[in-house]
Amino acid sequence: MVFLAIKIFLNVLILALFFFTKLLPHKDKLSLNHKEQFAFFEKIFTPSLKVLGDFFKPKQVGDGLFVDMSQVVLLIVFLFLVNIF
Repeated sequence: MVFLAIKIFLNVLILALFFFTKLLPHKDKLSLNHKEQFAFFEKIFTPSLKVLGDFFKPKQVGDGLFVDMSQVVLLIVFLFLVNIF
């Protein structure tokens, strides 16, 4: 039962990471309810992405186009943990 709860929690984090990365540039336009939810996940993801960003620099994939590798690494970690449980 505990493993199921951990697996569900990790899946929620994966989904939240997706929405966080999509909404980050538009966080000032969110409604009050969604702004509070965003702030909760921002407290979780911002420190971890900052630490990972020190180790994994953005990868250039085109002319002036970069992929934030810290987000990719965090996603891989979450997917790895989901497969463990």
